Amino acid sequence: MKKREKRKHFKWNFLLILLLACLCIGSAELIACRHFAPELYHRITDPVVQAAVSTAEACSRSIHSAVDGAKRFYRETQEELSRRWEEYVAAKEAEQLASDPALDTDTPISDPAITELTTHNGQQVLTGGSFDITYFCQADEAWAKQPYGSDSIGGYGCGPTVMAMVVASMTDAQTDPVAMSAWAVSHGYWARRSGSAHAIVPGTAQSFGLQAESFAARTPEELKAALTSGKLMVALMGPGHFTQRGHFILLRGVTLSGDILVADPNSPQRSLTVWDAQLILNELSHSTDSGAPLWAISIPTNG
Repeated sequence: MKKREKRKHFKWNFLLILLLACLCIGSAELIACRHFAPELYHRITDPVVQAAVSTAEACSRSIHSAVDGAKRFYRETQEELSRRWEEYVAAKEAEQLASDPALDTDTPISDPAITELTTHNGQQVLTGGSFDITYFCQADEAWAKQPYGSDSIGGYGCGPTVMAMVVASMTDAQTDPVAMSAWAVSHGYWARRSGSAHAIVPGTAQSFGLQAESFAARTPEELKAALTSGKLMVALMGPGHFTQRGHFILLRGVTLSGDILVADPNSPQRSLTVWDAQLILNELSHSTDSGAPLWAISIPTNG
């Protein structure tokens, strides 16, 4: 058995040596032919060279075609991903807009003896609360499309709009949603595609000489007592009557019947509606960042 295998290996080794010898002899003859018979040499080699060149060119074209196809596929894929991302962002924007609350079935009250939206010296004012509130609506055409960072005030500016109402109502500072949005951006309170950092409430209050304290009490009685004492409340609302996602509103007073008056920066209708105190507390955001979801705003007493 072993002798048979040895003979087989010897046979293949002999053939390999013979093939190499032929190649070497053929190479030597071609070299000699190139020097002593150039015409014959070119007749022999030119077709081979041309075939090799044609093959190389065909391979090159195939490679270039494959590369172009890959580039085209990459470009089309990127365009499709970009299109889908834009659709996704647009859908998220639609979800986040404060103008589209989950529930909007309440009708505004009609008794101006409780509250009304009037105009004084060219400025809208909400009456009936702890004191009159300079009212701004972020959807107002005067600034709805104005920038809040790279977003718009109409879509994401409830934070600076609420704080503009607070500052304009409680101090002598002249401001509006455009000015407050620019101020908020410059102080790092703008959050791209998310509205405002919650720190905009205590940060803005402190910068304009007001006092903002996180309001930890969670009973209707404590909420009403704070509002009756002359404080305003900035409330960060979660899903419910005011928003689907998150939305800043201002609590501005208590009616004789014990209902809460609000200033919603995106809805004059909701600002003229009385609200049950427990409903407000139930729909507060669950966030506790920077004192959220409820801040009591007051004017510091001297001394």
